[in-house]
Amino acid sequence: MRLLIVEDEPDLADALAAGLRAEGYAVDVANDIAGASERLVLTTYDLVALDLGLPDGDGLELCRAVRSGQVGPHSDTRVLVITARDALEERIRGLDTGADDYVVKPFDLGELAARIRALLRRDVGQGDPVLVVGDLRLDAARHEGHRGDREVELTAKEFALLRYLMLHPGQVLTAEALLEHVWDENVDPFSNIVRVTISNVRRKLVAGGEDAQPIETLVGAGYRLSAS
Repeated sequence: MRLLIVEDEPDLADALAAGLRAEGYAVDVANDIAGASERLVLTTYDLVALDLGLPDGDGLELCRAVRSGQVGPHSDTRVLVITARDALEERIRGLDTGADDYVVKPFDLGELAARIRALLRRDVGQGDPVLVVGDLRLDAARHEGHRGDREVELTAKEFALLRYLMLHPGQVLTAEALLEHVWDENVDPFSNIVRVTISNVRRKLVAGGEDAQPIETLVGAGYRLSAS
């Protein structure tokens, strides 16, 4: 899943980005509304973690622009406000403006990660914190993957790729869509990184001798995780 952090404190932005990348997310960073707006026009983000006190304006204006479709084509992008404004009326204003959740500084990275997981599950109609598709089970909080009773050892990026597939079971996902949602802006769009990572995940999913391969490759179309 691809996230955009909008935060003008460089040390905090870097710490958040590092922590969320360790969780397997693809993370881009913007330090102001102008930079965030540019990225939102060019990239489909699953969630924006948005500070309010930005050097070129109030972050809620950006939230309002996202919700109205004025910035980028995806008005359903989740918005998680992160701010030092802890007054009740400020939280109400943020939620009424269109934010999906509100976290007050200082906060624990673990709590932030849990809130992000909850918002992204809600976005695709998944309520359980553990993803289950067929005999695949993925625990995002513990970073554990299983096929049946067998644990599947995955790298952070393999975990992120399988998580995205499991959040969209039965759907054909193009390599371009996977590249956009699982990798950040530093990836080479002309590389074969999606194909290589898919190949590695497919190999690990049948390493225990399982007969069925749950990830289908549809030549010329993309990839699909079996929903059963």
